[in-house]
Amino acid sequence: MRALVVYESLWGNTEKVARAIGARLAVNADVEVRDSDAAPTLVDGYDLLVVGGPTHAFSMTRASTRADAVKSHSAPHEPARGIRDWLNQVERPSTEIPAFAFDTRVDKPRLPGSAAKAARHELRSLGFDTQVKQQTFRVHGYEGPLLDGEIERATEWAGDLLARLGAP
Repeated sequence: MRALVVYESLWGNTEKVARAIGARLAVNADVEVRDSDAAPTLVDGYDLLVVGGPTHAFSMTRASTRADAVKSHSAPHEPARGIRDWLNQVERPSTEIPAFAFDTRVDKPRLPGSAAKAARHELRSLGFDTQVKQQTFRVHGYEGPLLDGEIERATEWAGDLLARLGAP
């Protein structure tokens, strides 16, 4: 099985989640973990796709929200191409590939909007198999760090994805 994990990260929290997911998937699959700037837009040949990014302004980031994160909140990294931009460039797969979405977001109850939900919707419109509900991993404030236990939850979620696909 070949898997691609694509992430967008400004403070490193989403990257940590993506790498934890990738490490768990690597037990049963050949895995590539790529940031959205370096991710391939042709995904044929992969058997599994996982996409994740931070929730900004109730959805996936835009160039303006990434620039604001750097200017107003001192984010150390500003991706040139976020997951929204990457998904807009992804070529429709020739076969239905299972795809899963996750996001990181501030730990506040009832905060509306989700980058993962928007990404899942976009993946579905591109022809991916998106039967599994998106997953959210929480961070303290804008910068993080991740809440205690979130890396373990990400690892467990990746294992659940493999089990769903029939991998041991």
